[in-house]
This record gives sequence, structure tokens and C-alpha cells, in this order.
Amino acid sequence: MSYILVVDDEPQILRALRINLHARHYSVLTAATGAVALDLAGRDMPGAVLLDLGLPDLDGMDVIRGLRAGSAVPIIVVSGRDSPAEKIRALDAGADDYLTKPFVMEELMARLRAVLRRPPGEVAPTRAVIGGHEVDVAAATVTGPDGPVRLTPTEWRILAILLASPGRLVPGRQILREIWGPEQEEHGNYLRVYLAGLRRKLEPDPARPRYLITEPGIGYRYQP
Repeated sequence: MSYILVVDDEPQILRALRINLHARHYSVLTAATGAVALDLAGRDMPGAVLLDLGLPDLDGMDVIRGLRAGSAVPIIVVSGRDSPAEKIRALDAGADDYLTKPFVMEELMARLRAVLRRPPGEVAPTRAVIGGHEVDVAAATVTGPDGPVRLTPTEWRILAILLASPGRLVPGRQILREIWGPEQEEHGNYLRVYLAGLRRKLEPDPARPRYLITEPGIGYRYQP
């Protein structure tokens, strides 16, 4: 990883993030405009980008698309825009995660670590651990403390999508589109039902999920 690119037009945010990232031994470059951010990334692609959407020259969505045009660099949006529609737009444009201002610094750092665990281009894992269960995606088997656990075909498809992007937020509409088709993108109730079933089978405490996380109104993530 070369460096973390922080893009924000608020000097105090840039300073706080630079100090906290340096304290965790990350190299950091900062940009107060979208144009500078794209120029820096064009010269030397960062390891990850922390991006505000409300920039003075370019809309943050355009910066996401510009970065995505030639790279799979992890992008975490850090923005004061808190509507589900804005979050979905950013994720659909190519962002990996979305955190709303004001934010807790430790949460942002945890999300950064999560998106950095799987470098761009790395093959999706074929095995995962969820609580006391071992999941073998290739063999389509789950083994728990009491033996094999049966998942339905649809549960398997949802779980495979989440496991393919460990630590990353997967928009609910993307999952719906991949499993049921574009005409079902608004039927989030389908996913709520199936995720509840997966948690009952896999999570140590289904009421307080630790591994299969819901981001309300946006999507889901597998948190290793």
C-alpha cells in the first residue's frame, strides 16, 4: 500500500484525519478539491481513499466515478449527507463503504482496516468462519459445533455474495438484482427474511449479529 488519500474541504477534518492516520503508521496525502484528488491518484494510486461528497469544485459522485474508471482502489465515503438515497447513490457509483459525519474515529479506522484486508484484485476467499461455524463456499457446506448446517439455495447465494467482499458494504439492491433480477430491486423485505434465517443458523447471538451486519436502508456486510 502506498498511502491513504483524504479528500475533504474542511481543514479541521483533514488535520484530524492526517494526525490519526499518521499515529497508526499510515502514509497520508490530502486534497481539498476533487480535481486535486484525481490528479494525485492519477500520478500514484493510493491504497485507499477517504472521500467527502461536498467538495467545492466537483461532486463527490464524480470523483468516485473518476477513480473507478481506472482502479479498484477501496473508497470510503465520509460525508454529512445522511439520507439513504445519497448512500445508495455513492455505493452504486462504486464506493465500498459510507460513514456519516460526525463520526467516531475508531469506527472509521476499523472500516479502513476492513477494506484494506482484501487488496484490489485478490481472489474472493473460498472459506470463512462465522462464529463457531466453518463455511466452505466451494463445497457449499457449513459445519458447526453440532455438525453440518443446512442452508437453502437462496441463503447460499446471499451468503456467497457477502463472503466475496469481506468487510465491505454490499448494497441491498445489488444483492436483490443478482439473485432475483432488476425488477425486484425495491423488495428489501426479501433480504430481511433471508438474513434473519442465516443469522438464526450461523450467528452465536442472532439478536445481536456480529458477522452478518445490516446497515439500515443501505445494505449488508460480512464482518470477519
